[in-house]
Formats: sequence, C-alpha cells, structure tokens
Amino acid sequence: MYLLPAIDLLDGRAVRLAKGDYDAVTVYNDDPAYQAQLFEEAGATWLHVVDLDGAKSGNPDNLEVVRAILARTSLKVEVGGGVRSLEAADRLLDAGATRVILGTALVRDPDFAQAAMEKFGPDALVAGIDAKAGEAAVAGWTEGSGVAAADLARRMAALGYEHLVYTDIARDGMQTGVENDAYAKMAAAFGNPVIVSGGIATAADIRALAPIADAVEGVITGRAIYEGTLTVADGVAACDGTFHLSDQLEEEGRPLTIEELES
Repeated sequence: MYLLPAIDLLDGRAVRLAKGDYDAVTVYNDDPAYQAQLFEEAGATWLHVVDLDGAKSGNPDNLEVVRAILARTSLKVEVGGGVRSLEAADRLLDAGATRVILGTALVRDPDFAQAAMEKFGPDALVAGIDAKAGEAAVAGWTEGSGVAAADLARRMAALGYEHLVYTDIARDGMQTGVENDAYAKMAAAFGNPVIVSGGIATAADIRALAPIADAVEGVITGRAIYEGTLTVADGVAACDGTFHLSDQLEEEGRPLTIEELES
C-alpha cells in the first residue's frame, strides 16, 4: 500500500473541491509544480493529479502544468481528467506520466476503453470510478451515468484493467473517514486491489484500512495534507505500517484494537 498525495488542477492552480462541487473551490497553491516538489521532499513517491478543467471539457487542458510537475520532480505520476481519446492519453504518457486515468470515457465510450487497453496495456492505465450512492458519475462529477459502480468495475476487469481508483464523492474533501466495506466490495467486483480516494483525514484513517489491506493498492489524500491534519511523512509511514499490521492480524486471527488504531 502506498500514499498518493493529490493535486487537483483548476485554472493552472492546485485546488480542492468539496464533494466535487465546482462552486466550492479552495485554492491551496498557485504553483502546482512547487507543491509536487514539497510532496516529494516529504517522502512521497507517487502523485495523483486530476485536471478538473479537462474533466469538464474533455481535453487535457492543464498539460503544461503536468509537464512542469514532471520536470521538477522524479515522482511517479498518474493523471486523469479529460482523457477521452488515444491522442490525449498519448500526450500525457509522452510527457512522462506513469499512468493515465480514464473516467467518463469508461461509461460513454467503452470502445475507447478497450482500444486504450490494447494500445497502452494495463501498467499505463487506471480505471477511475467516481460514485454517488453506488452510481458511477461522469463529466467531472456533474452527471450520473445510470451505471452501477460495481458493474463498471467488472466490465473494466474483463477488458484487462488492473488498476482502479474508486472515489466516494460524498466523502471526497470532507475528511470524514473511509467506509471500508465499500472498498472491499469494489475490490471484490474488480478482482484486484483498488486505490482508495475520499475521506482520509488522519493517519488513523489509513491505519483503519488494515482489516481490508489486501483490497487496497494505495491511498489518495489531498485536503488532509493541505490543511495539516495529515503529513506526507505520516501518511507514507501509515500506509507501510498498515500493510504490515494487516499481515500480523491475519496471522493472529484477531481484529484491530482501538489502541492499535490510535498508536
């Protein structure tokens, strides 16, 4: 399990939206590349980037900002938002992104989702599923799709996808903790561990994932880091410790205690 600090890009700045609401924007840094550098210096090895402008427009509008992040750091970067064509994915991967995240296109253009897998392979792609009440949302979270998130995960697994970011929109940016059961069910539907997104506020929230650690590939967090309830260093340590603690719990055949969550 690894930590992915998040940078959401809007008008070239690092921001966060509350529950995906474009009218509820908090600006955290006018220089996203510098923000990424700070994350790397604090111990992060991965970065999760979302082009919020692109999520609405269908184009990688902040490509130059992504280039700047990649030029300034050696982070492994996954990028999503507006990746709805092979050309857009190509441009991001050519710029140096490790993986690109496909979201709206998974629902609206399944042929593209298949073509992308055939061209780029599972290591370069992430299925991004954002859900409200179990329904996959599209167009920068502004529209429902009518497709159950678990059903979409099964479809993507059948196409060969091996990485999936699952965002609980109701919890994103709200720092309310994670609903373990939802992620365990999503991982079961997908057939692979998933990347947790939405609700992480503290290192304790990450450690609380220990009972389902086998279902979790990584943990994305943004607002908690920006607002100081979680440091990157503590998040990295919690991800590593949670993974090892889950092994210990499995060997001992017992649940996580309150003391272990708080330690």
